[in-house]
Amino acid sequence: MRILVIGAGPAGTRCAWRAAERLPGAQVTLVGAEAALPYDRVGLSNLLAGEKEVPDLITHPVLALRGRGIRFRAATAISTLDGAAGQAVTARGERIGFDRAVIATGSRAVRLPVAGAALPGVLAYRSMEDVRAMLAAARRGGRAVVVGGGLLGLEAAAGLALRGMNVTVLHVMDWVMERQLDAGAGALVARRMGARGIAFAMPAQLAAIEGEERVSAVRLADGRRIPADIVVMAVGIRPETTLAAASGLAVNRGIVVDASMRSSDPRILAIGECAEVDGRTIGLVAPALEQAETAVATLAGEAASWAARADVAALKVSGTAVWSAGEIGEGEAITLRDEEEDSYRRLTVRDGRLVGAVLYGDVADSGFYLDLIASRREVGSGTALALGPAFAGAE
Repeated sequence: MRILVIGAGPAGTRCAWRAAERLPGAQVTLVGAEAALPYDRVGLSNLLAGEKEVPDLITHPVLALRGRGIRFRAATAISTLDGAAGQAVTARGERIGFDRAVIATGSRAVRLPVAGAALPGVLAYRSMEDVRAMLAAARRGGRAVVVGGGLLGLEAAAGLALRGMNVTVLHVMDWVMERQLDAGAGALVARRMGARGIAFAMPAQLAAIEGEERVSAVRLADGRRIPADIVVMAVGIRPETTLAAASGLAVNRGIVVDASMRSSDPRILAIGECAEVDGRTIGLVAPALEQAETAVATLAGEAASWAARADVAALKVSGTAVWSAGEIGEGEAITLRDEEEDSYRRLTVRDGRLVGAVLYGDVADSGFYLDLIASRREVGSGTALALGPAFAGAE
């Protein structure tokens, strides 16, 4: 069997590696659009902060890929797939034959369509090349404006501040990381980063980016103007579905696949951030790796099925551990704050069951809360639940 895996991010590389391992005799080809070996995308924040160098991020060196029997091609963009003919066509017009293909093209960074967005000095934060551009800008020093107070935006802000830049974060919501954190934890994160010299403008709406030959400032909807030597767009990601759409596959927000990761053409699978299962896309590494394992089982002819679980985000923001899982919306809110330990937790209980949890600082009880969320065991209500495994009724 000739297996073509398109996309050398964590999901695609895991799929190729496991396929070569589990399907002896299969010809596995892994192609990546970037001119780089497979690397740890999550570790880009460490590269930006100066905690790691480029070689430290490489997860699969050339010799390791060859030793596993994987043919790897960097800087290779695939333009179209024809499942019936078993042909992939590259952007350079080359043809690669396959019996089964797996699309793992991930996501692309969103750029706000404002005036000045194409000026030199407006950067994204998604790839190793993006980080190299940010490092080059940081060496010149000056002022950086990061648009977006999600995880990527905060990582960019922290890294640029460590590199000596004067950093301001613009965020359209009232608190940072609103998808993972509640207002209390979000305020603690912003306060901790503020202590490191990072300024915040929230809520703030970007109206335009100003400059002649390159960026000089950003202008907000309320008229405020913030000087800037670089602007980093970190306002979100979108599933990269260009290849799937050009190949006639069913596409909604992501590439529509079933629980076995098959697309509308059963010879072509899709996994990771570009895939959509039951109307849902993912944006975290752990479920993407699970989907890679499911795809390999499907390729092996096994009855495989992937099901979404509670969203879990385990992060370190400006040196502080932050963890969240499940829903943080409607329900009974139970909060516990320890000023001395600089820790905070907020639990959401609905109909006597824990449906969501946010932990800041002390995240030792994260496994306990995740088990309660996943098992849907009755926990009743009351502040004792916030004590973790010590609360009455815990096993």
